[in-house]
Amino acid sequence: MQLRLPRRGFPRPGLPRWAAVAAVLAVLVGGAGTWTAVASDDPPTVHRADRMLDLDGVRIDTSYFTAGGSGRRPAVLLGHGFGGSKDDVREQAERLAGDGYAVLTWSARGFGRSTGQIGLNDPEREVKDARGLVDWLAGRPEVLLDKAGDPRVGVTGASYGGAISLLAAGYDPRVDAIAPQITYWNLADALFPNGVFKKLWAGVFFSGGAGVGPAGGSANARGTSDVACGRFSAEVCALYQRVAVSGKPDAAARELLEARSPSAVGARIKVPALIVQGQSDSLFTLAQSDAMARTITANGAPVAVDWTAGGHDGGDRETDRVEARISAWFDRHLKRDTTVATGPAFRVSRTGGVDSTDGRATLRGATADTYPGLAAGQVPVALSGPARSFANPAGANPPAISAVPGLGGGLSQLSSLGVGLSLDFPGQFAAFDARPQTRPVRITGSPTVRVRVTSTAPDGSAVLFAKVYDVAPDGRRQVLPAQLVSPVRVADAGRGRTVDLTLPAVDHEVAAGHRLRLVLAATDLGYASPAAPATYTVGVESALTVPTAPGVTTQAAGLPWWVWGLPLVGVVVAAALLLTARRKVTPPAPDPALAEVPLQITGLSKKYKGGDLPQALGFARAGETPFSVRDLSFRVEQGQVLGLLGPNGAGKTTTLRMLMGLITPDEGEIRVFGQAIRPGAPVLSRVGAFVEGAGFLPHLSGRENLELYWRATGRPAEDAHLDEALRIANLGGALERSVRTYSQGMRQRLAIAQAMLGLPDLLILDEPTNGLDPPQIREMREVMIRYAAGGRTVIVSSHLLAEVEQSCTHLVVMDRGGLVQAGPVREITGSDDTLLVTLGGPVPDTVVEKLGAVRTDAGLLVRLDAATTPTALIAELVRLEVPVTGVGPHRRLEDAFLTLIGETA
Repeated sequence: MQLRLPRRGFPRPGLPRWAAVAAVLAVLVGGAGTWTAVASDDPPTVHRADRMLDLDGVRIDTSYFTAGGSGRRPAVLLGHGFGGSKDDVREQAERLAGDGYAVLTWSARGFGRSTGQIGLNDPEREVKDARGLVDWLAGRPEVLLDKAGDPRVGVTGASYGGAISLLAAGYDPRVDAIAPQITYWNLADALFPNGVFKKLWAGVFFSGGAGVGPAGGSANARGTSDVACGRFSAEVCALYQRVAVSGKPDAAARELLEARSPSAVGARIKVPALIVQGQSDSLFTLAQSDAMARTITANGAPVAVDWTAGGHDGGDRETDRVEARISAWFDRHLKRDTTVATGPAFRVSRTGGVDSTDGRATLRGATADTYPGLAAGQVPVALSGPARSFANPAGANPPAISAVPGLGGGLSQLSSLGVGLSLDFPGQFAAFDARPQTRPVRITGSPTVRVRVTSTAPDGSAVLFAKVYDVAPDGRRQVLPAQLVSPVRVADAGRGRTVDLTLPAVDHEVAAGHRLRLVLAATDLGYASPAAPATYTVGVESALTVPTAPGVTTQAAGLPWWVWGLPLVGVVVAAALLLTARRKVTPPAPDPALAEVPLQITGLSKKYKGGDLPQALGFARAGETPFSVRDLSFRVEQGQVLGLLGPNGAGKTTTLRMLMGLITPDEGEIRVFGQAIRPGAPVLSRVGAFVEGAGFLPHLSGRENLELYWRATGRPAEDAHLDEALRIANLGGALERSVRTYSQGMRQRLAIAQAMLGLPDLLILDEPTNGLDPPQIREMREVMIRYAAGGRTVIVSSHLLAEVEQSCTHLVVMDRGGLVQAGPVREITGSDDTLLVTLGGPVPDTVVEKLGAVRTDAGLLVRLDAATTPTALIAELVRLEVPVTGVGPHRRLEDAFLTLIGETA
């Protein structure tokens, strides 16, 4: 039930004007199909055929995508989210078709131009339609058949479409592989968790189906209820109206939703499953994907689990990375290509910093060889405090606030600021604190705790909302990880009842000095609470058990210092040999104190050659000795991603050339792991370098190019660490295609994979994002971060300040050959008391004036004062109904850079 919220932050490649016009002209007439050529970054051309299929009297609007020759290929069914249509997944369909699949998309019953009523994936409606689509694929001459009537087919989709992929696998044995995304396993558990009605989300998705009106605009037997029910089937409409009025799910409602859930046929799902679930998702939580993974694994099928940073509450769904992984999954299990790497059994995206340009979090991945579940590595955390009493207010108002559907796209960024939109009203909750952490602890999974609950309600019941806060050392600032709570209905608590609570599954690091706080509240904005006033008393009877999943580690493991890295490219080695052949110089002795330091530059200088040109260009005054680099000193530690910045002529390229041993400094020295750099120095074998315009043989595949390069170095094949370099570069199934079919971004990633062969301890990248579009730049950023995650070091020279700010941990700023400033990014950019609030819609002048904000092209600038904390500001923005999409520091690296180098920029 994926909302059609704005896709801010999800890059979508555009189409040329001619392709857009062609798409508009592709109008369907009856059941006829219209073929359209679709633009693609890489050959071959993708063709689309639109047609209406009649499935048991219901007209289903479909699009069929193919590319290449006439040979048979596996097929993919690609479903859309709730409230959407086949058009929402067109771009992914085109990419899959370009990768060698026959792809069929369709608008589900009641959506888009398809007729029929919405049955919430009813086995006799939507699931039966999916079987009909598989039948249709079996008759296509382009589709590979395992036997007559049995096409080789995979199914994928997000939310509503993700559920149909699971259901199709359970009801149709012809389905061969699935990749469900941000979806549900048991819809009753999702909408009625622990017997509590998730009213806000239920209302949002029901309005998404009711708002479209009756199918085709015709009347039906429900009469006046058509206006309220829209295209929903009668039984679904009655269910929602009944539960929405009572505020409490009944047994019939649970039974209907469970019968239409994948869990009903879980024992039959025995095909390879890539399960992608969002951490920022209060609709379909990580517990839903955990149930999928455990059941399908128990059935004996291969399973991989991927927790992305986004979800129905917003955030970054990592669309490009996820779609590439799905393609690789299908390459392995539909094309049966055993050489394709499908990624780790478990991956979770973790926040690696903040993009100060828009307040969004940058991401890093952590992986494990097996899926840890939600209870691995449990650690007890003692909670203090006596039993506490609090009120359930009359009418359950005002409610506490956690996740708010529709605002999550901005709120998902707020934990990066150390705050969160989570409000608990005094007198309506109980809190129990742990001691401050003496060292960081990473929560990965669902914490648990045992509590004793007593209620004064007439029926003896209580509805509670349990949550765990991360509390800062000052005791006031607190963050609710992923904005999630666990509701629970406790029956027969009039005389007290002991309850075991399972808290929301999260992946969140609690810093040293911070402490955990268990809160049980009587209300929550997203859920239905009893309207009658009552008093609840809650006491803790156990420690808070926290899962730490110790088997989950960063994607790249560090290597001992003595492991050989990647030698420089052949031309560098040849140049170094020539230079050393001319001049025999006894190298300085190694410095043992620097043996673990990747790079230390001390007093480095290099004079210009070329007469008066430096003075003419303004790099030196008349009579001065012109220097390309002058008295430069800085140090780089292990695990850092260092950005080398400066205007044109600052000396960056000259510095890198000296670092790689291509030219010799006039003064000073460069030491890499304690060894002095000279042309041909042995320590250069621990340095990998990427330069723009790496050459590849176009007729060979990406893998063949890398293997050929490594053989040319003359080093043993086992030293290449090819698989690990490829995993970091994340080329997926494209690695087996010829390089001539690669986009510019794929060529850049292949070139970086070549530089990473041997896993050098120091990787130098000179303008790695040149010629790339925004999605490709973002992928390149993640490659650099992944590489440094295992303790290796990356130095990147780039003119894209925003990318450097997001990718790098440290900076060296140069101007006129000298060092201007060096240090961590945060220290150089600094921070002030102004926040940038980015918006998803217009804001009235009266609201801007009330906030004391200033309008800019980027959003609203709000200055904080002693009385206004970020938490208070966020609460005020929500109260004023400001359409927030992001909140972040206002000062950017660009501002700091221009301040540092002044007019020379």
